[in-house]
Amino acid sequence: MASTQRLRALDIIAERELKDPVLTDKKISDYFGSDVFSKEQMRQYLPKDVYDSVIAAIDGGRRIDRKIANQVALGMKAWAMERGATHYTHWFQPLNDSTAEKHDAFFEPIWGGGSFETFRGDLLVQQEPDASSFPNGGLRNTFEARGYSAWDPSSPAFIVGNTLCIPSIFVAYTGEALDFKTPLLKSLAALDKAAVDVCQYFDKDVTKVVTTLGWEQEYFLVDEALFNARPDLVQTGRTLMGHTAAKDQQLDDHYWGAIPERVIRFMQDFEEQAYRLGIPLKTRHNEVAPNQFECAPMFEEANIAVDHNTLLMSIMRRTASKHKLKVLFHEKPFMGVNGSGKHCNWSLATDTGVNLLAPGKTPKTNIQFLAFFVNTLKAAYDYGTLMMSSIVSESNSHRLGGHEAPPAILSVFTGSTMDAVLDSIEERISEKKLSPDEKTEIKLDIGKIPEILLDNTDRNRTSPFAFTGNRFEFRATGSSSNCALPLIVLNTAMTAQLIRFKAEVDALIEKDVKKDEAILQVIRKYIIESKKIRFEGNGYSKEWQEEATQRGLQSVTNVPMAFREYISDKSIALFEQIGTLNKAELLARYEVKNETFLKKVQIESRVLGDLAANHIIPTAIKYQNVLIENVKGIKEIFPSEFERMAAEEIKTIHVIAEHVRFIRELSAQMLEARKKWNNVEDVVERAFGYETEVRPYLTEIRKHIDKLELIVDDQLWPLPKYRELLTIS
Repeated sequence: MASTQRLRALDIIAERELKDPVLTDKKISDYFGSDVFSKEQMRQYLPKDVYDSVIAAIDGGRRIDRKIANQVALGMKAWAMERGATHYTHWFQPLNDSTAEKHDAFFEPIWGGGSFETFRGDLLVQQEPDASSFPNGGLRNTFEARGYSAWDPSSPAFIVGNTLCIPSIFVAYTGEALDFKTPLLKSLAALDKAAVDVCQYFDKDVTKVVTTLGWEQEYFLVDEALFNARPDLVQTGRTLMGHTAAKDQQLDDHYWGAIPERVIRFMQDFEEQAYRLGIPLKTRHNEVAPNQFECAPMFEEANIAVDHNTLLMSIMRRTASKHKLKVLFHEKPFMGVNGSGKHCNWSLATDTGVNLLAPGKTPKTNIQFLAFFVNTLKAAYDYGTLMMSSIVSESNSHRLGGHEAPPAILSVFTGSTMDAVLDSIEERISEKKLSPDEKTEIKLDIGKIPEILLDNTDRNRTSPFAFTGNRFEFRATGSSSNCALPLIVLNTAMTAQLIRFKAEVDALIEKDVKKDEAILQVIRKYIIESKKIRFEGNGYSKEWQEEATQRGLQSVTNVPMAFREYISDKSIALFEQIGTLNKAELLARYEVKNETFLKKVQIESRVLGDLAANHIIPTAIKYQNVLIENVKGIKEIFPSEFERMAAEEIKTIHVIAEHVRFIRELSAQMLEARKKWNNVEDVVERAFGYETEVRPYLTEIRKHIDKLELIVDDQLWPLPKYRELLTIS
């Protein structure tokens, strides 16, 4: 008999009858954003002077006066209560790749009897949620654990269930950031100013530049019953064992195939909730691996896009349970099939309606495009290792470098056409003064960029950072990560680069070099300096890894080693120059990253050791005993032909015994390695120990367990197999 747990899971699936969710029959546009306290709602619920003050504060990034906050709170409460809200919460994003919320009721009792609903400006603007158990990297001691959440008016409040959610930052009482949103907002403000300064060369009407983000969220779905029968999935988010199925993605028949009916019901359900919350989901489709899917919205302002992504992940988890499914955001939940990423499509847009990373219609607008395009290349070259470090994690490290994800080396794909344009600029523009004919010819060629880019921007799937016609796509980001992480680094690096660019151009102008010529000369200089980061070929090839090393591009493979980039002198200088993060905040994040990494490896090691000792080895021995009894029977019935007839059974018994021995020995060694490094007090040193001496055992033990899965009777195997997990019926 198969294990009771596995059989029960399969029975549940066979018996399950899912009814269609109750979905609205209205057009999406009829209810889009209906649960959001948007500008339209503010206009209805706030006095005009208050509304104007709030909008001015949002657009200008200024603080909102406490007196105005009281009136905003009254209007927000009235709107929320009309929609059934009874509670409110400051919704924030601590340093654990999740979201946090503590709900308080609008209700307050009256001394002596009675009650009323209240929500004041001071409660809207700031709260003290304590929250002492969130990762803080030493920024807060337990005995002084106060933390404060503060309203971020640039991201609209929304309602989930009966709770008004107020997007907020989260900081220590000393002011240091304990979240992702605070440094993200600082990086966005800094990039806005630097980009506007550069835009003034081309268009004096530009007063604001907004960073835009369009994310693509990949994920797996697993039947809830099978998920619950896999302790490794439940506790770690990935399968720590499991032999590849005979058929998975080899035929490419899942990619963009017909979406299973049960999955489409799930998608329709979470999409409706997303639309009500103003999340502009546009695309859904099957991904490459079985049971892998993707959803993607239209691009938005980066701060709101980050909030929407983290919010959607929560909605998807909650909605999946209604459909007896589990959604997996782990980057590599199944060995041998494609992992999941979260592609971040990044660009810059002006308040005059121009995408700064899209070619324009005139030479002037195309020189502006080249300025921002080449500065992005230079920022990626100067801070490429830091950019890759921003997306490295324990879970994403299983995916990076595989043939379904970008390599762990940052390179930039521009497309052969743009590559040729850059080479042409490098060759034709010199540091000497250009003749009028040369200027005219160069500008005419630059004016042709939109034409030659047409149908020539197909992205290189092996590039971590690819130009795709009007944006850069950071493809290395992991599916479980908060996309604020890479944006903070990219925005900060781009800000520093634009500041440097303007200083160099201004220095040439002061030497009587004409503005356009000065801009082109600095662009050419950066094209030359950043040339090593450009690569148009196959990023999966061994040849590229060797070439990248020769170019001086660093491969980010060792996870704790990658984290060190955050606290290098170069990185600290960058973040402190721009004001995104100070040294104390960087050191804290460095400690948090290392601690999170080692704890995840520790959990995986404990889970694998438990499964090996209590599930796999007993099952293997049980089947081994069946074979032993069979051998005894053969010897009793066919004594003269025993050696010939029992040879395969005896060989199998021996193979099982060897695998069991290895699993026991390796598990014991893994336990001793954990004990050794658990006695090391320093978190960083312990993380390096777990990376080099504990983590390798997970792979070695798995090899032997997966071999046993192919040998042991299927009716005895205790855990759902890949062929079951990767099928939704």
